[in-house]
Amino acid sequence: MESPTEILPGVLFYSYLSKEKKEKPCIWNHHTIILQVSGSLTLETAGQHISVEGSEILLIGKNQLGTLIKTPVTGGNYETIVISLQEDALRKIALEEKYQADRKYTGLSNMLIPFNDFLKGYFQSVIPYARKSGTEMTDELGILKMKEGVKLLLHAQPELMNLLFDFSQPCKIDLEKFMLNNFRFNIPVRQFAQLTGRSLAGFKRDFKKIFRLPPRQWLLDKRLAEAKYLIGTKKMKPSDIYLDLGFQSLPHFSRTFKIKFGVPPNRIVSDMES
Repeated sequence: MESPTEILPGVLFYSYLSKEKKEKPCIWNHHTIILQVSGSLTLETAGQHISVEGSEILLIGKNQLGTLIKTPVTGGNYETIVISLQEDALRKIALEEKYQADRKYTGLSNMLIPFNDFLKGYFQSVIPYARKSGTEMTDELGILKMKEGVKLLLHAQPELMNLLFDFSQPCKIDLEKFMLNNFRFNIPVRQFAQLTGRSLAGFKRDFKKIFRLPPRQWLLDKRLAEAKYLIGTKKMKPSDIYLDLGFQSLPHFSRTFKIKFGVPPNRIVSDMES
């Protein structure tokens, strides 16, 4: 099983790997709980770098961009369970339990959840369903397990009430700051618009006012400028950076770089070393 398996559609996922894997840019549209069974997971966003080891729990906040590096334990495998806290389900829980955010959440977007006996028991109760690919899990049971997980998160960290149950629409955020922090991620422009709290038309309009260029042109120029800096100044290899800068293949990166700067990226390395 070398790719995530959907145990409960849209809610519960199971991942098992035997070798290290770096995921393409991920977009978390919903709050997400990650139960790390074995191996390690590294989350990288514009503002945070978090490592999760076996038997640890990570909460990832919604409306974010990032990458994941999945590493099997030495001599073993990588195993994780992912629970997506979809907003419709959280709204239903809020109605049933009378949960309500009473202020704006100001804490970290992503965090390790302190382990306790209740979470440990919950952790162990979910693993068998995941390993059996959900053959014994009904939709009703899956929702109950998600609800149990939410309650235990609140028991461990009550302040998460204001993160999980804030259903207000995302407001416009600082577009310039967001783009300068996240230009490396290769996602459609419409998703950049969504993450900054704008319609596509509003995003393009605001973007051009700030950067004086259309989004796609600015993104390409910014990524290539960053590549030139990393290769020429930091002496990094093109093969080590092209994926992290949003290019899908090394040949594509090399061609685009040459069109922009007149020389292929490996020529800059040679010039620096000569």
